[in-house]
Amino acid sequence: MPRTVTRASAVLLALGAAAYTAWVLEVLIGTGLDPVRTYVSELAASDQPLGGLFRATDLAAGLVLAGATLWLLPRGGTRTGSEGSHGARFRDASWALVGRIALLAFGAATAVDSRLPLSCAPTADPVCAARETAGLVPATHTAHAVSSTLAMTGALVAMIALTVAARRHGHPRPLARTGPVLVALELAATGWTLAAVAAFEAGKGTWALGAGQRLQVLLVALWLAVLAYSLATTEEER
Repeated sequence: MPRTVTRASAVLLALGAAAYTAWVLEVLIGTGLDPVRTYVSELAASDQPLGGLFRATDLAAGLVLAGATLWLLPRGGTRTGSEGSHGARFRDASWALVGRIALLAFGAATAVDSRLPLSCAPTADPVCAARETAGLVPATHTAHAVSSTLAMTGALVAMIALTVAARRHGHPRPLARTGPVLVALELAATGWTLAAVAAFEAGKGTWALGAGQRLQVLLVALWLAVLAYSLATTEEER
């Protein structure tokens, strides 16, 4: 793949990662939502004063990440030179292709997610939570849950598959070195988030749901940044 294409994709991935972390602006601007308790997506709820801003950044992140991944897809897998057996090279290419498709799904689902905002913030507003439990909220609440799940599933699969592909490639690239740690932390943060969601839906409190989910999405963004740096510093394939 031409070096200019690889570097352009790296720049887009870095920009997408930055847009995906726009929620950190809540540290600087008052949102009225407790970051330890609330979903990140509640920042973009229709009834929130800054909801339009966060919906726009999510849309930008999704579109940029999907575009960057589409540019990378023709590459297929890792280097297909003579080293190693044909079977090993095929497995490496398969891991990379699965990872890129999952990354594309993550970007697309994130963009769709931004167009399906919550109408209110259930973890911060008891009335909203009661309406949600009674099924009296717009259908976008259910659609948002589906798109969010698809987005995070895509991110997890991409992180695992592309990290495996990087390590199998045999080069000391940043993703091969730090990817496994980020994947392990992401799985732990995902477990925390899922447990907290279950507790909240069962009426047992939030279990610091907001902190767990913010850690989850922050680790995805960090992994994207490492992937972007790895692509930017990769020598042109021969």
